[in-house]
Amino acid sequence: MLSIANLSSLSRYSSISLAISFPQNPSFLPLLSNRFLCNCVGISSMASPNVVVEYAKSNRSSCKKCSKAISANALRLGLRSKDPRGFDMTKWHHLDCFPRGLESITSVEAIKGFSALKSDDQEALKRMVDGCCGPQDKISDGNEDIVEESVEKSKKLRIHKLDENEDDIKEKNSKKKIHKLDEHVDEVEESNSKKIKLSIHKEEAKLEIAFSVSDIKNTYKDATLLPEWKAFETIIFLERDDNLHDSRKIAAFDFDGCLAKTSVKRIGPDAWSLMYRSIPDKLQSLYNDGYKLVIFTNESNIERWKNKRQVAVDSKIGRLNNFIKHVKVPMQVFIACGIGKSAGQAEDCFRKPKPGMWQIMVKHFNSGIPIDMDQSFYVGDAAGRKDDHSDADIEFAKAVGLKFFVPEEYFGV
Repeated sequence: MLSIANLSSLSRYSSISLAISFPQNPSFLPLLSNRFLCNCVGISSMASPNVVVEYAKSNRSSCKKCSKAISANALRLGLRSKDPRGFDMTKWHHLDCFPRGLESITSVEAIKGFSALKSDDQEALKRMVDGCCGPQDKISDGNEDIVEESVEKSKKLRIHKLDENEDDIKEKNSKKKIHKLDEHVDEVEESNSKKIKLSIHKEEAKLEIAFSVSDIKNTYKDATLLPEWKAFETIIFLERDDNLHDSRKIAAFDFDGCLAKTSVKRIGPDAWSLMYRSIPDKLQSLYNDGYKLVIFTNESNIERWKNKRQVAVDSKIGRLNNFIKHVKVPMQVFIACGIGKSAGQAEDCFRKPKPGMWQIMVKHFNSGIPIDMDQSFYVGDAAGRKDDHSDADIEFAKAVGLKFFVPEEYFGV
């Protein structure tokens, strides 16, 4: 007989299907954890997402149903829930594509952002909620009852089938299945350990960073951050770009001198140009191949310019925003604002070549997905060559165990 302890240990392997026999005694069911029971019978224990509505800020988001782009300033409806890190995650839809009958909207007042809409858009949303948008969008009360009844019957049928299996499966067969499951789990663990090299370097292993969502701020010291940018300790990061997908394949880049041509003598969000003409197509190709694109960049002026910190923040973030808008590819961004070694002060743990930014991304901003180090890489211009300003980029790549390329090599110049 399969014990509760064994069920709990096996339930974390989502790729394994379990054939389970429940005893007829109903007092056994409460012993199962809510999480495991939900996985068995397909009943979700998660709370329903909130529904939000707004006008699209850009044309970078796409509808989760039809996969077509949502135009800037177009009305969009979203299902908002929490990701594993506790951040808001929104799945956007066109108004006509929003799933009717799947989410419970009792009234338009329950939709966040409704009061900020134009009057004609409010009316359209009211008609949708009331079920008066026409045959294509309308779900009658009778159909709603049928849907609910069908779902309930499906749940009961699955539980009933589990009960029937008790009479059909003998203890000998159960032991064989458990043995096969154990063998499969061992094979999965061994295969994963061979195929995916976890990005834990000796130097990184020594670096312990206490990260908490409550420590994330909307300001960096006395400087206000632009929308969707947040700060943690001496890092400024882009909270979430539309359509950014976490992945085991990471394509990481430096910014200044790698993706963008900049100068210390010029400041401002428009004081940059593309480093290489091939960059937009190259980044788009990586995104289409399933890579997550991440920028790791140092910017110590944000820390040094105490009297002009807001200017430094607006200049750096403005350039990054404009770059992402220009290449039209979703990217994750981390800016290390700390300074390097100085008299009586240790080097900031997030500033390259230290691996702090990488460690934060892997542990807290990739949905727990392990990194495939064989396919991931880093591109930067600070390679310690004769005319390079430093070796921070190549040493950063070594510190985290990534393959390294200089920009002229990678972008085919």
